[in-house]
Amino acid sequence: MTPAERFVPAATTPITAELATRIVDLAAIARNIHRIRDHTRTAMMAVVKADAFGHGWLEVAHTALDAGAEWLGVATVDEALALRRAGITAPVLCWLADPWTNLTDAVNLQVTISCANRETLDAVAAVARMTGVVAQVHLELDTGMSRGGAPSNQWHDLCAAAAAFEEARELVVTGVWSHLALAVDPDPSSTADQKRAFDEGVAVARATGLSPAILHLANSAGALDHPDTWYDLVRCGASLYGIETVIGRSHGLESAMRVVSRVVQVRRVPAATGVSYSHAYVAEQETTLVLVPVGYGDGIPRGLSRGGEVVIGGMRHPVVGAISMDQLIVDVGDYPVALGDEVVLLGSPELGEPDAQEWADVTGTISHEILTGLGGRMARRHLTTDTKAAS
Repeated sequence: MTPAERFVPAATTPITAELATRIVDLAAIARNIHRIRDHTRTAMMAVVKADAFGHGWLEVAHTALDAGAEWLGVATVDEALALRRAGITAPVLCWLADPWTNLTDAVNLQVTISCANRETLDAVAAVARMTGVVAQVHLELDTGMSRGGAPSNQWHDLCAAAAAFEEARELVVTGVWSHLALAVDPDPSSTADQKRAFDEGVAVARATGLSPAILHLANSAGALDHPDTWYDLVRCGASLYGIETVIGRSHGLESAMRVVSRVVQVRRVPAATGVSYSHAYVAEQETTLVLVPVGYGDGIPRGLSRGGEVVIGGMRHPVVGAISMDQLIVDVGDYPVALGDEVVLLGSPELGEPDAQEWADVTGTISHEILTGLGGRMARRHLTTDTKAAS
């Protein structure tokens, strides 16, 4: 019998040629959407920017629409056009268009373009004149984020210009929106100033002759805990993927991504053995080290070198030594581990496994950065449960 014939992997996830796999549960995303929609009773924009937070933009877009989301939200024009070219006809809002972007296809394909300054609005109107297609526009007001959106001292002029373009039948302002900065705080007062500024901005828009049918202010945190910000539409990104965004609150959201790899090397080492670059870890006693074939080149944060843990055989074990570009080392002590055993890098806290929030806590960042940073050579597999029945 050859060594290959004697080797029977102990993994619970089917072994493939890939060294690590992101397993995306589309049904969990659908259930999260149902939870939020049942809570807000408003229309929803599902945010699928940045490859749907690393979960797969096209698969998540279809899942979200099937689960009842009315809109899709993206950052860039390229992201919006990818949705259209994939055959998705649902309303799409793109909020990072600028005057230097080629907007022709976006206008022709009825992508709704967010405008936060006169220059972008003029560029959209110019494309509309050239193509003869009435452009769809949402105007963004800065209500206190100091990031995107028109400042209050430029808002009236932006609205007046948009009204003139509407009169010329070059574009139509179908929505007005802003973004919350402090909704992670469950205290209702955290959003009060921005809500007041938003209401004032909407009044200004209407006074110039605009009649936006859709007002939207709430992000995921607003949708979960600030009902006075819901208006006509809530924009949900992080919450779709199971990220709890309100401090100290849990809303029953499910993590939608599981990341697994496998043990590819096992070695028994004596006490005082140095591990990885610069011997960042030194074994205090005789122990077993296992090698996992993923690293920072695949989006595993190097900060997990101290304090990171994985699950092998249902038990937690520490990551030790400096994480390399494509390898990390785990100290399993005297626990019996074999080649091919499954290594759970990210999974379900209910099963005692680390999740993106745990990684974020260890590395001093947020779950959003963890999830969008994963990739590299990792494969991705989608669980294709019937999402329409996922409620």
